[in-house]
Amino acid sequence: MPVPYYHVVFTLPAAIADIAYQNKAVVYDLLFKVSAETMLTIAADPKHLGARIGLTSVLHSWGSAMTHHPHVHMIVPGGGISVDGERWVSCRPGFFLSVRVLSRLFRRLFLEKLIAAHQAGRLSFFGDHAPLTACRAFGAYLRALRKIEWVVYSKRPFGGPEAVLAYLSRYTHRVAIANSRLIAFDQQSVTFKWKDYRIEGHDRHKQMTLATDEFIRRFLIHVLPKGLHRIRHYGLFAKSNCADSIARARQLLAVANPEEDRPTRTANDPSKPTCPCCGGRMIIIEVFERGATPRHRPTAPASAIRIDTS
Repeated sequence: MPVPYYHVVFTLPAAIADIAYQNKAVVYDLLFKVSAETMLTIAADPKHLGARIGLTSVLHSWGSAMTHHPHVHMIVPGGGISVDGERWVSCRPGFFLSVRVLSRLFRRLFLEKLIAAHQAGRLSFFGDHAPLTACRAFGAYLRALRKIEWVVYSKRPFGGPEAVLAYLSRYTHRVAIANSRLIAFDQQSVTFKWKDYRIEGHDRHKQMTLATDEFIRRFLIHVLPKGLHRIRHYGLFAKSNCADSIARARQLLAVANPEEDRPTRTANDPSKPTCPCCGGRMIIIEVFERGATPRHRPTAPASAIRIDTS
């Protein structure tokens, strides 16, 4: 949609990240659901925006040094549909929602749901955290977390829908480290580039060398539990009503629906030749002169693809 899009990040404190390390499926799921509930609740409040919003959430579990640092990145349009569904409500230019308000609600909701998960026996603890199995010890462990600030921050809005798509296309399927950050490796160690975000300026760019087994350990701790989806959509973007919600939003914004601007599919064009095998209308991929080499390279058939099972 032709509106500014905001990038909002919800981060878990280190003490909660330690619990998440031993309970990834439960805590990561809570991180998704609580952060989304926080955004939808504050946005719907007339004191803040008073609208139903949509958001796309992406889970990252790593810091720049591949340490365990679970957090959720959200892409959110700068506005939403009014509660009565009759108008588009835009946020203030350059400002979406108060991160302080988001942080306080996020902290309260997350701790409530984490305690409920503990009482339901859904959390497991090992090693130094084994005593947290007891309710009293777990309550004492969380008590200090009610008094600290939980980090929620909002970055500057993107330049437009194209910038959002470009960002998502290169960001959503990242792994803990990109090949471009690797500097050197051998049987004993791996050296890579990383950023120390606690330092401002050029000095934040550093190099780190880890023993090979430690590098592999750090990489593997970011493998997600089986069946956990790391990209989720909420509110107006929820899969159950996304198409209708987006169509209504574009109507309220007085912009054309992209489907209406698309030309009729070639396969349905009666002027195109029919396939001699199935009788369906052919789709023209490319037109080239007699004797010339076509630029298009078709994908090899499945039977021609060799799989090395050694």
